[in-house]
Amino acid sequence: MTAHTDWPGAVEILNEHGRSDIVLLCEHASNHIPAEYGQLGLDAGHLQRHIAWDIGAAQVTRLLSARLDAPAFLGGYSRLLIDLNRPLGAKGSIPVLSEDTDIPGNVGIDAAERARRAEIMFSPFHDRVAAHLDLRVAEGRPTRIITIHSFTPIFLGVARPWHAGVLHGAASDLAGALISGLRNDVALNVEANVPYVISRDGDYAVPVHGDDCGIPAVLVEIRQDLLSTTPGIEEWADRLAAALPAAQRQTVG
Repeated sequence: MTAHTDWPGAVEILNEHGRSDIVLLCEHASNHIPAEYGQLGLDAGHLQRHIAWDIGAAQVTRLLSARLDAPAFLGGYSRLLIDLNRPLGAKGSIPVLSEDTDIPGNVGIDAAERARRAEIMFSPFHDRVAAHLDLRVAEGRPTRIITIHSFTPIFLGVARPWHAGVLHGAASDLAGALISGLRNDVALNVEANVPYVISRDGDYAVPVHGDDCGIPAVLVEIRQDLLSTTPGIEEWADRLAAALPAAQRQTVG
């Protein structure tokens, strides 16, 4: 592995000049951990689990970017090194325990290492997102943020029945319209603010890039077993591609 591939950019940007009103984020797109971190003391199998990334989320984001002609920003490093959707210093920012798994390589790290990860992985991602959003505002372009995630069917022994959730802070109208669009498939169990609730302490993109800037923003969570195959990923990209333009019309009409 070359130094370049071992230390990729903090953010991969797709279709930056896309014409859509939608801006896509995928903070947990990658499970990459540079070799010097020794997999944070974990067996390789753990890096394929949800604790390391959001399984299927990157593929859905890539397809959506193309289907909607929307810019997309994807994170380049594993959430185990530093979580792009947690405020710096928050408990889950650099986890020592993720779900039921200890993360040995994060135990007892000093302030310098925390600052290094923020400088290399966290700040460049969010700086590029913020700059893009600022430019859109300056140009008077309507903007809505959709951040794509996936969740485990079972969490700490508790089954999660939903196929998808749409999480929101201030953007309840956008969330409601998107949920309504997804529910056009009557077989789907889609709810607001599941499997968890957006909070200032536990989330970053929706409150900071969205609510604080007056930009409607929601976080879409898709259950991971539905994204375990290429057809499943394509099906969810198609669903969201159909529901998002309809949601835009409802919230601006």
